[in-house]
Amino acid sequence: MSFEKEDEVVLHDKHSEYDGETGKITQVMETMFGDATYTVSFEDGQETGVPEDALDAVESEE
Repeated sequence: MSFEKEDEVVLHDKHSEYDGETGKITQVMETMFGDATYTVSFEDGQETGVPEDALDAVESEE
């Protein structure tokens, strides 16, 4: 699953201070291998270079 800018996601990275927190994707960057990495903004900071497999989509409450 790929994500787009403004998507809300949950980060899963035990090495990150934002592990388990919900944030919003602010930037999508494509690597030279065709993979995407993301910048995710949280309430008190951001995490850059996040791989797709470290993110889960937040289900919208519609």
